[in-house]
Amino acid sequence: MAPGTGAALRMLAASVDAKAVAEIGTGTGVSGIHLLHGMRPDGVLTTVDTEPEHQQFARQAFRASGFASNRARFIPGRALEVLPRLADSGYDLVFCDGDRLEVLDYLDESLRLLRPGGLVVFEGVFAHGRTVDSGPQPTEVVRLRELLRAVRESQELVPSLLPVGDGLLCAVKRPDAGRP
Repeated sequence: MAPGTGAALRMLAASVDAKAVAEIGTGTGVSGIHLLHGMRPDGVLTTVDTEPEHQQFARQAFRASGFASNRARFIPGRALEVLPRLADSGYDLVFCDGDRLEVLDYLDESLRLLRPGGLVVFEGVFAHGRTVDSGPQPTEVVRLRELLRAVRESQELVPSLLPVGDGLLCAVKRPDAGRP
């Protein structure tokens, strides 16, 4: 993860005074450390990954960074099987860095999970410049383009594309989302 991306995640978590954050794609814990640094001292990061060894690396990284074990909840499994079990409107921020073929499903789940005024953040939306290249692209790039379009056209979200790292797509869930 690029240093600018990490700094942006920290700032975004702080900007919503995050107490509950859901992360799709634990990886080795780098993004989780940045999120935890931006969260409230009593905040909990819920992180989902299909690879238990990734979560073990992250657990060690969090401990080495000085975070108490109760600051992170590790849930192994596929995000689209785990996310439906998480609380509606129970999260201040949802960070998506999982399977690019599932980004539209992550968006749907994020809208359900986020409280009004909460943030959804997608990492890697530039796909190393491929999302703006013309011509045929792999399915994952097509999905990212569909995600960008869906977020831009959503009446529930206020989006912004941050040009840090490989691109952060951020969107605030409107406080009045879902109300007539």
